[in-house]
Amino acid sequence: MNIFAFDIETVPDTAGGRRLHGLEGLDDRSAAEAMLAMRREETGSDFLRLPLHRVVVISVAARIGDRFTVFSLGEGGDDEAALIQRFYEGIERYVPKLVSWNGSGFDLPVLHYRALIHGISAPRYWEQGEEDRGFRFNNYLNRFHERHTDLMDVLAGYSGRAVAPLDQVATLCGLPGKLGMSGADVRARIEAGEFSAVRDYCEHDVLNTYLLWLRFELMRGALDSEGYDNECQRVHEALVDAQRPHLDEFLQAWTG
Repeated sequence: MNIFAFDIETVPDTAGGRRLHGLEGLDDRSAAEAMLAMRREETGSDFLRLPLHRVVVISVAARIGDRFTVFSLGEGGDDEAALIQRFYEGIERYVPKLVSWNGSGFDLPVLHYRALIHGISAPRYWEQGEEDRGFRFNNYLNRFHERHTDLMDVLAGYSGRAVAPLDQVATLCGLPGKLGMSGADVRARIEAGEFSAVRDYCEHDVLNTYLLWLRFELMRGALDSEGYDNECQRVHEALVDAQRPHLDEFLQAWTG
């Protein structure tokens, strides 16, 4: 069984903004500010349309066979196309169950648009049963299939009025939630060259997501109490063995 709980972090695509809005001559920071200002004027919010989100990191909490690990694609300044290609290559290789929090509403559509812009091929991800009959009734694209489980969507009963933030749900379940940073800080941290802080933040999010997925599996009977405890122990041991400060911080907040 292979499982990828994943999350992305993004910043404004200033190159795309220049093409769309005639912002030539502006540096990246000024172009981003102009894009956000135009969006605020248009909608009252500075949340950009999804095709204008440039991916800077993709983090994954992965159970591959019997092994659990946490990793990120991106080391700061990496080519966006290469990050997205590597993510889809992981799907091609491991054919995992994808688990996300609002992945249907944000992460996956962003990856769709950005893959389209970069001309990236991802046949296994887009398979719906034409070449592999096993994907006909369980593929990554159908909202109600399980190759991708958007926990936020499922727990809300597929009702937009019932959704809740990852941080709040994780905290209510006794998990660490956010640890000193939020998504609103990502752009400023990237502009300041603090990529590692963004990567660590994203990895905390996928750990929260994965542990909530284990709780969900317990709730719906896919895991019994012993199996749930064993899976949590697997995560615990992997974080201890990793000996990485931000994972130690997560572990301390989780276990006390």
